[in-house]
Amino acid sequence: MPQLNPSPWFLIMLLVWAALMVIFLNKTLLISYLNHPTEATLETKHLTSWTWPWF
Repeated sequence: MPQLNPSPWFLIMLLVWAALMVIFLNKTLLISYLNHPTEATLETKHLTSWTWPWF
């Protein structure tokens, strides 16, 4: 088998790795900085008890 020139394959592998890292780091940063739920004030809380929607 002839040996392939490693230089273009190394560049392709490096570019693919960099693209995947950008995509995955973007997703993990979006997941880690989600808005945390805050306590609702008394005005916005529903005072009626919860029931099934079809009753």
